Amino acid sequence: MSVVFDRRYEFVPRDRSTLGPWLIQRLRLVDFYLKKKESIVDRELQDFHLLRESVDQGHGIVVAPNHCRYADPLVMGWPARAINIHFFAMASWHLFNKSWFDSFGMRKCGAFSLHREGTDRKSLETAIETLVSAERPLIIFPEGQTFRTNDLIRPSLDGVGFIARTAARRRKKQNLGSVVVHPIGIKYVATQDVRPWVARQLDQMEKHFGWRQKTKADLRTRVLRLSDATITLNELAYFGEPRQGSIASRRDALRDYLLQMAETKLGLQAPDSDEIGSRIRTIRTSISTMFFGDDAQKLSQDQLRDLDLACEIAHQLHFFDDHTYLDAADLTEERLVETVQRIQENLLGKIRRDVPMKAVVQCGDAILVPTDKPKRGESDALLATIEDSLRAIISRHPGRPVN
Repeated sequence: MSVVFDRRYEFVPRDRSTLGPWLIQRLRLVDFYLKKKESIVDRELQDFHLLRESVDQGHGIVVAPNHCRYADPLVMGWPARAINIHFFAMASWHLFNKSWFDSFGMRKCGAFSLHREGTDRKSLETAIETLVSAERPLIIFPEGQTFRTNDLIRPSLDGVGFIARTAARRRKKQNLGSVVVHPIGIKYVATQDVRPWVARQLDQMEKHFGWRQKTKADLRTRVLRLSDATITLNELAYFGEPRQGSIASRRDALRDYLLQMAETKLGLQAPDSDEIGSRIRTIRTSISTMFFGDDAQKLSQDQLRDLDLACEIAHQLHFFDDHTYLDAADLTEERLVETVQRIQENLLGKIRRDVPMKAVVQCGDAILVPTDKPKRGESDALLATIEDSLRAIISRHPGRPVN
């Protein structure tokens, strides 16, 4: 998703009124929207008495769902209604720029903005204050953005731990009690055989490429073939020709080329770390800053948009592992759907969402947030515990195996 807009970032504050979320729940607008726009036609909620207990105990609460679809924030409206609570939520600023209606609806649901490509002190302080006051549970998606791999949990962003720990220290100092994290596993499962849908989408995309084989291969082979084609197309765009080697080596080479190109053009120093997420955030922060800068030597806005696109492609490539995700031994119909939709998004710019799905949403046990900071150079044990809990929840809800 692009970070470049034609106006500067402005913090979008939370709407603290309960009238908006109450009315949305009362009219069941979440149900209508999810069915019409996302084809999520059913739901199953599990163990949300655990979250209700934490609310009743007066804890500051971080609600930490996995994030594989754009529908995830709205899906959280179902448990909110079931246990009669409202949420606040951190949401990337770009989501408030899609349309005035989306922005209005998000604010009424309790969302406030986060500028991911800058130092957004207002957003961080709002999140911390929300937890300190325990006014409402706060939704933070630890993975940061969608990945369309429902069976995988991606590494959590450091900000989740920083917000939770800072709030925990303030609550302790004020004798207000604890801050806890409830991991929330969201798993989408097919409500019917989706293989005919997958075949139709593949037919359309193969026709788009001029592939007209009379004898069709199996669905997995066809999906992987189109997935690999996305690598080739990007190689043609940036290298001028397809490269040789395994898919993994070509993926890594293209990803590294795109990041090094952006760092060079932006005048950034060699990164201290090879961690891809950190490099992309540094590049996009520079792009966002330079877009409205006064430096006479800055790149044009079109050039900055091109670099932003290169970052998005590099990010997608970093998590491109379809051959493993579609391993025949673990293959499910849901994984085929996810991969087809990701290909559609990458190649065509839009996806087909007309696959009926059921959302299974399960609440994990409360994780007590420590007040001490993780030691320098060591991984954050809090984030690791959240990730492990999410993986355990997701694994309890297997999809439909492909026979």
